Amino acid sequence: MSDAPRIARKSPYPVEVAKGKTYFWCACGRSQRQPFCDGSHKGSGIEPVKYLAESSDKIFFCGCKKTANPPFCDGSHTKA
Repeated sequence: MSDAPRIARKSPYPVEVAKGKTYFWCACGRSQRQPFCDGSHKGSGIEPVKYLAESSDKIFFCGCKKTANPPFCDGSHTKA
């Protein structure tokens, strides 16, 4: 059984990503390095989401952890 994700913040995290770099988005909301994983999920039953940047660009990572399209913000934070 897994714990429910915690809301890290009710807005997305805009991040400049680098082409070819791998990022691990925090899906549990417990990381102190939001929006990225720091290992705080251990024991929660929630795993981080791996994201490989296909291009250098600004990405909006979900902060509320309720997105239907992880790791990207889909506006779910506005529906709470």
